[in-house]
Amino acid sequence: MVEEIIRFLENKKIAILGFGVEGKSTYNFIRKYLPKQKLHILVKCKSNQLSTDIDFIRMEGDKFTEFIEGENYLDNLEKYDIILKSPGISFKNVDISKFKEKISSQLELFLEYTKSFIIGITGTKGKSTTSSLIYEMLANQNKDVELLGNIGTPIFEEIEKIKDTTITVLEISSHALQYVKKSPNISILLNLYEEHLDHYKSFEEYGNAKFNIFKFQKEKDIAIFNLESKYMMRKNYPYKKTDYGITINNISNDITENTIYKKDNYIYLNNKKIYNINDQRKLKGNHNLNDIMFVLAVGNILNLDLNKTVDTINEFTPLEHRLEYVGNFEGIDYYNDSIATIPEATIESIKALENVNTLIVGGNDRGVNQQNLIQFLKESKIENIICMPKTGEYIYDGLEKTTKKVVKVSDMHEAVRYAKEITRKNTICLLSPAASSYGYFKNFKERGNMFKDQVKNMK
Repeated sequence: MVEEIIRFLENKKIAILGFGVEGKSTYNFIRKYLPKQKLHILVKCKSNQLSTDIDFIRMEGDKFTEFIEGENYLDNLEKYDIILKSPGISFKNVDISKFKEKISSQLELFLEYTKSFIIGITGTKGKSTTSSLIYEMLANQNKDVELLGNIGTPIFEEIEKIKDTTITVLEISSHALQYVKKSPNISILLNLYEEHLDHYKSFEEYGNAKFNIFKFQKEKDIAIFNLESKYMMRKNYPYKKTDYGITINNISNDITENTIYKKDNYIYLNNKKIYNINDQRKLKGNHNLNDIMFVLAVGNILNLDLNKTVDTINEFTPLEHRLEYVGNFEGIDYYNDSIATIPEATIESIKALENVNTLIVGGNDRGVNQQNLIQFLKESKIENIICMPKTGEYIYDGLEKTTKKVVKVSDMHEAVRYAKEITRKNTICLLSPAASSYGYFKNFKERGNMFKDQVKNMK
């Protein structure tokens, strides 16, 4: 596979678009095998870290790499043979008609050339938990398996480990899927909510990017999709009879022959009980139970041992920043749910914990409607709502006439200080922002880590 990718890239005029984690990985991969091939690295602006990276490359004596920087870095892309785009680069306001067919990526090349069996997972929320749980399920049943992609490890970082017999579990973002022309063997689309509207022209365009995970599947490949997603049903996608529909509310499925659904205290595959929802498990809430149902579908498709699969599910510890228990301090339980970047995620987290007395909410405004969250909070038992910039200001205005204690703060330090003062003992303080972190933090991890540090260290 590696040899085939290198042959494809060799003697091509290549643009590496973006030089973050994936861009650097792409550069290192190509340089290892093609040390003298001309490369062009295109970046919008030179940060301190990028300056360090550029200086390092030049100090290494790489005379075959040219950096193109500045506001016009996307000009003249049509002159390249291949544009290896990092997922975070947006073409929202760019006319790509002259170079669309030249856009590629690590994901595209991997899907094109690997003989590995690929399980791809996407969705607005739940990707990392579902991907990690599938990986653990396979590893615990002694399968040769790798976990790569949006979860944090670029494909090219570990590509040399992947054999034809390897099962590769890929967490895939909409950004990575937007221009692909191949799909995984098992493709999972967990859910679709308004998100990333700063990257796409519309929710429809965002949804189309997600649907690329199914679009190029072959006859023997299998799609696993959410029967309760209004968008997925409205799209009227031509699912195959061998595909799987998932429904936590037991919605009827006349689209495929396979349905995984919740009824009473059990998860069923068609008419067979496969999981007792009253089992003790660490993944709380219906949103995590929904993810578990997708994992059970994969286990069934691959004919895995069901008892071992159930053991993996019940023993699985939630990932960091996803309803993560921080600890009990002065009689208050603190939870870090920094990954909740949309209102729906925050609502589900509150439902899962039940005993939330104080909510810390707010973040970067990407045009996502907060009205459903505002209405939910009005009707909830939550007494204290602490609102951080910027979307927290809209939530504050929407809750102005309620009897709840609603306060505006300027930063995380102030938010945690207020929370410690006003949260009742033997209840929960939850950070669940319902908005992205960008503009205020480097990413959701930095935001969550700051919350945890403030909780643990504030006197």
